Amino acid sequence: MSLRAALHDAALEVFDLRPWPRIRVDEETWIRAVFGLHTGDVGLTALWGEPGTVHMGLIEEETGEVLVLSLDCPDGHFPSVGVTHAPALRLERTIREMVGLVPDGCPDDRPWLDHSRWGLRHPLGAAEPVPAEGAPYAFLGAEGPPMHQIPVGPVHAGIIEPGHFRFTANGETVVRLEERLGWVHKGIEGLMIGAEVERAARIAARVSGDATVAWSLAFARAVEAAADITVPKRAEWLRAVMAEMERVANHLGDFGAICNDAAFSQMLSRCGQLRERVLRTAEAAFGHRLMMDRVVPGGTAVDLADPRPIAEMVAAVRAGFAPLIQLYDNTVSLLDRTVTTGRLDPALARVWRPGGHVGRACGRRFDSRRLPGYPPYDALRFDVPVRETGDVDGRVWIRIDEIGESLKMIDQLLAGMPGGPHRVEAPTTGADGREGAALTEAFRGDAFLWLRLDGDGRIARAHLRDASVFQWPLLEAAIAYNIVADFPLLNKSFNCSYSGHDL
Repeated sequence: MSLRAALHDAALEVFDLRPWPRIRVDEETWIRAVFGLHTGDVGLTALWGEPGTVHMGLIEEETGEVLVLSLDCPDGHFPSVGVTHAPALRLERTIREMVGLVPDGCPDDRPWLDHSRWGLRHPLGAAEPVPAEGAPYAFLGAEGPPMHQIPVGPVHAGIIEPGHFRFTANGETVVRLEERLGWVHKGIEGLMIGAEVERAARIAARVSGDATVAWSLAFARAVEAAADITVPKRAEWLRAVMAEMERVANHLGDFGAICNDAAFSQMLSRCGQLRERVLRTAEAAFGHRLMMDRVVPGGTAVDLADPRPIAEMVAAVRAGFAPLIQLYDNTVSLLDRTVTTGRLDPALARVWRPGGHVGRACGRRFDSRRLPGYPPYDALRFDVPVRETGDVDGRVWIRIDEIGESLKMIDQLLAGMPGGPHRVEAPTTGADGREGAALTEAFRGDAFLWLRLDGDGRIARAHLRDASVFQWPLLEAAIAYNIVADFPLLNKSFNCSYSGHDL
């Protein structure tokens, strides 16, 4: 019997969560699940809280089966997950400050998103007004002479979101990097509470603007699961076209930017031209360059009148990108900066299970389009590219390979596009207490969204987890014993989202 099945058998209560079960468990079963995370029997897909209850999402990657455990916390405490499973640490710190639940045994009790400037404590729990303090953050130290610290950010040069990086270095060699995030906390989950579905969909689309299609799709699928809404096949295929175009555009931009950080600026320019072709095609086909607010509960906000511009874009990108791949692979000075730089230990990746290019460059084959899977990807032929090097070069090649796979998928989607309507009504009234969840594959990796509806069809509660949550900490590990000057290159090869993290 699998651990997931064994945990389900220990349920005290089963809730109406779709498409995966949510069960209430006792403390002993919760601790058993934590041990399963520690031994690698299951993976952590989410950890969040609401007043009086903490929730933990688990996944068996071999089968794609997901299970959500819920533990009542009548005294405001719960057994720490992070005490034995490090990927949960920042999530537990967030639960403590946002909801007020205390993880007993958590080895890190520092605040995370709360910078003591909100004038409010526990905004998603029993909100309490407090004076803004602005207390200094206690960064971890590093001992041994000679050491010096380099503070970077939160304000950066260029157009980039804020984040603070504290380097401890010995000469040019980085000994420790510690991140301080939370500068673009927007209160996404608080904004969703009580929001009508239409407004909540617009909020979800703005979690991270470069992944707006993926987040809109996660929200739409969660609402559709909760309210038992069947989406037209044409809508599912149109959504996939948008999602793959979003993936291509972002991977092109990242590929050029990584090369630019290695002082190879012509690649940035040429990739930028191809990316612009994708964005202009998106605007012509769907009415918005980023395709924001085009995926909605019930289907899509717009139909595709003429597929030819997308087909022409695919041909142009395929033809224009091929010589750029050769240019990258044959430029020794460029490879000297990317090969072996910022290597992430595959053993560490197996524990953290990062999604997207970060995980796949370390041999992790997980792709939520395959498992748990969602339509229309079950009808498409595509490979999930994997590399084993774990370095900047490996993450570059994952992007290169994924661009090729996405272009193939767009070809298949256009050729097999079903007819019929692209949207149905999505009534949510009468679904009081129903819950829905979804995993979608953004260009960074898997995005998780859970929500509960109230009797008026509004959002009663929601939780969102971006792939960046499990990638940011690994950036700290990958930079260790590299030189300071390689950090921009390494950081861009990860390209974690500040906005997607700082919800």
